[in-house]
Amino acid sequence: MSDQIFDIFIVGGGINGCGIARDAAGRGYSVCLAEMNDLASGTSSASTKLIHGGLRYLEHYEFRLVRESLQEREVLWAMAPHIIWPLRFVLPHHKGLRPAWLLRLGLFLYDHIGGRKRLPATAVRDLRKDPLGEALKPGHGKAFEYSDCWVDDARLVVLTARDAADRGAEIHTRTRLTSAHRAGDHWEIATENEAGHTRTVRARMLVNAAGPWVSEVLSGLIGGNESHDVRLVKGSHIVVRKLYDDPRCFFFQNADGRIFFSIPYQQDFTLIGTTDQDFDADPASVSISPAEIDYLLEAANGYFRNAIGRDDIVWTYSGVRPLYNDGASKAQEATRDYVLKYAGGKDTPALLNVFGGKLTTYRRLAESALEHIETALGRRKSRWTAHSTLPGGDFPVDGFEAEVDSLHKRYPFLSPGDARRLVRAYGTLARTILGDARSADQIGPDFGCGLSGAEVRYLIEREWARSADDILWRRSKLGLHAEKIDRPALDAFVRQAVAAAGHANA
Repeated sequence: MSDQIFDIFIVGGGINGCGIARDAAGRGYSVCLAEMNDLASGTSSASTKLIHGGLRYLEHYEFRLVRESLQEREVLWAMAPHIIWPLRFVLPHHKGLRPAWLLRLGLFLYDHIGGRKRLPATAVRDLRKDPLGEALKPGHGKAFEYSDCWVDDARLVVLTARDAADRGAEIHTRTRLTSAHRAGDHWEIATENEAGHTRTVRARMLVNAAGPWVSEVLSGLIGGNESHDVRLVKGSHIVVRKLYDDPRCFFFQNADGRIFFSIPYQQDFTLIGTTDQDFDADPASVSISPAEIDYLLEAANGYFRNAIGRDDIVWTYSGVRPLYNDGASKAQEATRDYVLKYAGGKDTPALLNVFGGKLTTYRRLAESALEHIETALGRRKSRWTAHSTLPGGDFPVDGFEAEVDSLHKRYPFLSPGDARRLVRAYGTLARTILGDARSADQIGPDFGCGLSGAEVRYLIEREWARSADDILWRRSKLGLHAEKIDRPALDAFVRQAVAAAGHANA
């Protein structure tokens, strides 16, 4: 057994686990986090990529959740203006569905209950005159345009983990929890990594933030019996070639009462989603079903002028949301709010189980978790994350274009598109990747789409990437341009760089 004892051991490297790790490390607690796969490899990289209030949640009277979410939009935007930025959403009024007065009322609340300061207010549009209306079938007139924000979800997780590590937390990816049991005033915790190396540590408190596996960890490894608190809901998306040339998004109503989004994605594509259906299989095997594909295509074709079919789909992804089981009759009605279940006391090492949550409220969830941690371990330092920045985000929210210009001037060998991509991913840390390079050949091989050896090494050494898929699908979305990527060369380079990094860290 290791003599090392942590204040907090966290299971799960999604947004909630990493958010709690970051907040706790910043308050002076010693933290160890274990993720059985890659960071953000589950639910946290399978979202609709939005920092949003959740307009449709108003219909289910979740006013506290909406208000908190709206308050967080501008907080998170200021924390990470490289990976979070504003979007405008256009909601067409559809006769026979929600009446215009109800949409107006919902958007009035949306504009006023969340302390909006920088984001523009709702406006009314006439799609017969607005150029965006040309993408739709004839017959759409009145529409409402409102604000929310976009986020690169997987990078939000990785940057949060990076900041946690910079503040002293241990982050272990591809490390599975194999057992955890109480022993006196602490937990004894055993893990095993992908290489088969085992480790046993002690911790004063255990946080179960395993996402879709929260129930499995609770019942199978810890010995709890609260699996009934979890409702697994599957959400799927499709990505097609760009459907229209406009930066705005659509928020569509569907005839079944649900809503779905159409969002410009990665310059060349359009993202359409999501679905909502209960899920009772292994979350590791989740994928879009033929019925879900048909549902999204039929829904989109009900609005867009140019029909899309299966041949137009370039990528699909699915995730499982571990929602708190509030007894809602329909999957889309189940609460997206987070619920924290705390057990333990002075004489018993504490356990905190995390249910539900969403990207937008992850920081507030972490603050709520820290209240329980303070109860168990005593208070160290005050709240701090509301006015913090994530790595690379130390520039003004309106300073993105200036950052791109500055990077391109310092490294003129970059194409404008490559400079923009690097700032979108790394912000001010793009300079750390490029270093003193004065030409393209000084940043290593180009694997396609501007992905360089220097960037790959950085992702391995600083962002826990261990495979080409980690790099192409979570640290970036360059996998969408697979035909432009030299995959054999990238695979070989990653293997060598991972081996070198492992040797250096041994």
